[in-house]
Amino acid sequence: MAESDAPHDRQAPPDVQAIYDHRFAATEAHRDKIWRILTRDYFQRWIRPTDAVLDVGAGYCEFINNIQAKEKLALDLNPVTRLRANPGVRVIEQDICQKWALDSDRMDVVFTSNFFEHLPSKQDLKHCFNEIHRVLRPGGALIAMGPNIRFCPNVYWDFIDHYLPLSDRSMVEGLEVAGFQMESVVPQFLPYTMARKRPQSPTLVRLYLSLPLAWRILGKQFLVIARKTHV
Repeated sequence: MAESDAPHDRQAPPDVQAIYDHRFAATEAHRDKIWRILTRDYFQRWIRPTDAVLDVGAGYCEFINNIQAKEKLALDLNPVTRLRANPGVRVIEQDICQKWALDSDRMDVVFTSNFFEHLPSKQDLKHCFNEIHRVLRPGGALIAMGPNIRFCPNVYWDFIDHYLPLSDRSMVEGLEVAGFQMESVVPQFLPYTMARKRPQSPTLVRLYLSLPLAWRILGKQFLVIARKTHV
């Protein structure tokens, strides 16, 4: 089991783990294989072996378990996170809508995937942007991925725990206000979801990543990479 810091300032909503189990438990091993490819073949290029990396809304820890970095942290209120984190991953179990239990200018990279749409309000989203900015070192990177309402409006609300409709454009505006400079904005990156569908072949995922033209057809998630430009 991973290391864990648990302030316990608020208990996890009782349905969080049930929703995760219902949505992903049957495909957990397959999802890990997919994330192994995503981290190695794509996301690792932004992360050095000496970096300190924080996974916000880490969930089942598919990203943070597979990325190569000197220091790896996972932040999530869901109690399943500390059970899924590999040894060497420090888990911070707390309400993300409160001040994070991390020092300022601490992290080289913050990563988050399919998390912001689960926040209850735009004010909570603004809080997360500000906290990410605070914990990043100057020049540090945010890598954020999530469903783009512009390209999946017909299925965006098919998940009961989606609250905020976000797009690449609203993400850029909010992050710029929070003091970030955009490095890369991909409106259409990965398909919408890995839940409730026939598992993708790892070989096809690797091929998909190598064909950006296919992203414009199948991509429903934005990918935003932004840098902290000031303290």
